[in-house]
Amino acid sequence: LSWAPRPGLPLATAAALLASGPDGEMLWLDVTHRPGQAPWVRLMGRYLLPLCKQRWHTCAAFLTQEGLLVCGDRRGSLLLFPCSRLSGWAAENTHTANGGIDLVVKDSSNELGPSCLLHKGALPLESPLSVLFGLHGKTGVTSVTIHRGYIYSTGRDGVYRQLRLQDQQLEVLWKHRPCKGLQWIEELRFTSDGDLLVLGFHADNFVVWSSRNGENLHCIPCGGGHRSWSYCSSPLAEVFAFIKSGAVMLYHCEAKPCEQQVLLASLHGREITCVRRLGAVEVPGHAPLNVFVTGSEDTTACVLVLSENSRAAVPLARLSDHISSVRTLEFAMGPGDEGFGDEGLSALLFSAGGRAQIECYRLLCTGDTASESAVACQVIHVASHRLDKHWEQKKNRHKLVKMDPETRYMSLSVVPGTSTKQLPIPSKFLAVACSDGSVRIFGLLEAARKLVLVAESFHHQRCVLKVEAFLHARAGGERRHLLCSAATDGSIAFWDITTPIRDAADALHQAEGEMQPLALDSPLLTIMAHSCGVNSLHIRETPKGQYLVASGSDDGSIHVCLLEVAPGRGEAIAGTCLQVLERVFRPCAHAAHVTGIRVLRPDLLLSASVDQRLTLWNWHLSELVPLSTTFFHVPDLAELDCWEVVEAGGELRYYCVLCGQGLEMLCGTAPPNLLHKRLPSNGA
Repeated sequence: LSWAPRPGLPLATAAALLASGPDGEMLWLDVTHRPGQAPWVRLMGRYLLPLCKQRWHTCAAFLTQEGLLVCGDRRGSLLLFPCSRLSGWAAENTHTANGGIDLVVKDSSNELGPSCLLHKGALPLESPLSVLFGLHGKTGVTSVTIHRGYIYSTGRDGVYRQLRLQDQQLEVLWKHRPCKGLQWIEELRFTSDGDLLVLGFHADNFVVWSSRNGENLHCIPCGGGHRSWSYCSSPLAEVFAFIKSGAVMLYHCEAKPCEQQVLLASLHGREITCVRRLGAVEVPGHAPLNVFVTGSEDTTACVLVLSENSRAAVPLARLSDHISSVRTLEFAMGPGDEGFGDEGLSALLFSAGGRAQIECYRLLCTGDTASESAVACQVIHVASHRLDKHWEQKKNRHKLVKMDPETRYMSLSVVPGTSTKQLPIPSKFLAVACSDGSVRIFGLLEAARKLVLVAESFHHQRCVLKVEAFLHARAGGERRHLLCSAATDGSIAFWDITTPIRDAADALHQAEGEMQPLALDSPLLTIMAHSCGVNSLHIRETPKGQYLVASGSDDGSIHVCLLEVAPGRGEAIAGTCLQVLERVFRPCAHAAHVTGIRVLRPDLLLSASVDQRLTLWNWHLSELVPLSTTFFHVPDLAELDCWEVVEAGGELRYYCVLCGQGLEMLCGTAPPNLLHKRLPSNGA
C-alpha cells in the first residue's frame, strides 16, 4: 500500500491509495474523508506491473497535465502508466460514476457497502507505457517526486535521478550521489528557499542532508533503516516517528539557534584540478553572468555561475558520476551548440580523470530571474566510458595483458571540424592524454549514447600530460586534423590524425557503434622542448595560417615555436609536413611549475605558475620579454582558462580564471600591438 497526493483535490480531504495484489495487479483508489462520516472510496484504475520475482509497487506520483502515473516497484524499476482514459468508461459502465466504481463505507462497525472489487473487471487492466527496468538496482525505488515538470526518483542504491517525459517515454537526464555512505535514500524535499533536502538512513542514523550546504542538517539515532517512518520539520521543532520491533517510536527536538555562520561556502571538498568557461548568459536586469565548470579531487564536477558585481560563485549543478578524481574538462561546440542565443548556452561537456573514466553531458544554461543565481542549468547525461569495462568485453582477453586499472586521463581535447559533410556521419571525436603512455581517440555517438575507443598509440612510452587538437585548412577546402601531445620527458609530438578520423567514422557508420581500435601512425614531428614534464600547452593560429605552440614545464621554463603546415613531398605527397620556422626558449621564466599558458595574440602570451605569479609576455625578435606580473591568491595553481570581451566602448579586455586551492577570476587590458617584426611568410 502507498499513498499519493490526488491531483485536483485538497490533500486534507482526499488522496489516492495504490494497492498491489496478486499477479502483479495494482489498483488505484480515490479515498475521500468526510467529517463525521465514513470514508468514500472509488476505484479509478487497474494496472499490470511487469513480471519479476517481487512484483509490487513501492511509491507513486501523478503527472497531472499529462494524465499519467509514475510509480516505482520493489525490483528498482520505474513505470509509466496512463490514467486519463478512465473517464471514457463512465458512460459505458453502469457500475461506474465519474470514471470510477464507488465503494461507500457504512457507519456501522465492520459492515461494508458493495465491494468495488466485484466490478473491477469493468475497468481495463492497463499495461505500462514506459519501463526503466532495474533503474535503482534490486533494492527498490523508495520515492517518486514531481518538481517543476521533472521527475525525481530515489532508491537504496545511494543515488537520486532526474527524469523527463519524451513522447510518453521516461528519459533519465542525470543521477547524483549526495554524499558517501548515504546508501539508503528515502525521499527528496524541495524547500521554498531553493534547497534540496535528501532524507535517508546513514548507518544507524536518520539524516537530513542539505544539497546546497553539503552537510547534514539533522542526524537522529534510530538504529538504522526503517520501512515505516515519518518526518516533519518546522522553524520551531523537528519530529521523527518510526516503527522499531513492532513499537511506534517518536523523536521530538526543539529547534536550536544556529551558532555557526558560513562566511564563504566551498565549491568542492578538495583541490580544484581544472576549470573551463562555458560562456556568458544575458539576463534582464543583470550584468552578463559567466558560467564555468570546475573539476576536483573530490570526484565531482560543478557547474557554477560567477558574477562580477556580486563576486560570488553560485553552484548550478553538481555532477557525481566519477568514481575517482576529475582531472580535465573540455567543451564541444559545433553547429547547433555554439555560444549564446535565444535559448541560452548549449554545449557538450566531457570530463575525465582517474580510473580511466570519461563522462559526457549535454548542458543547457538559460536565464531564470526567479532563481538565486539568475541562471537555470539543465544537465543531460549522454554517455560514459571506462577502460576496464572496455577490456572485459574484449574477445580472447586471457591472451592479452590487462590494462592498468590505475590509468588516469590527464588531458582532453575535442577534435575540431568533424561535424562536416566530409565524414560519413557528423560525429564528435575526443583526443585523450593517458598516464599509461598512450594517446587515445574516442568517438561520440550522441544518438546511441555511446563513447567508442577508435584509435590509440603508445609512441611516448611514458605518461602523456597534455593534448591539443587543431584544424588546418588547405587551399581548395581540404582540411587536415592535427594533434599535439606532450609527455613527462619534455617532448612534444605532432600527429596527422585525418586518416584515422575518417576511417573511424566509416567503421562506426557501418558497424553501428562497434569497432576495433585503429593504430595511429608515427608522429610527423617531435620536439624536445623541455628537460622535464610539460604541464601546460596551447596552440593558436596566426593570421598567416601558421601556428604558435606555447608550452610550460615543471622546471619553470617556457617554450614557444612557430610551425608551418605544408603538403607532403615525395612519397608522402598526399600527407602533411610540418616545418619549425622559429623557436624561443625562456628558462626560469617562473620559480615553480608553469601550470597554465595561453597565446592571447601572435605577439602576446600569458603564463601562470605555482609561484602564484601571472605574467604577460611579449614575443619579439626571437625572445620573450616580460611586460607585467600580477600576483594571484590561489595556492597550488592547477590550470587557467582565458577569454576576451569587447566592452561597450570598443575596448578589448582579457579575462582569466585560475583554479587550485580555490578559484579566482582576473581581468585586464593589453597594449594595442607589440609585434614589431613581420612573421615569416609561407615558404620562408
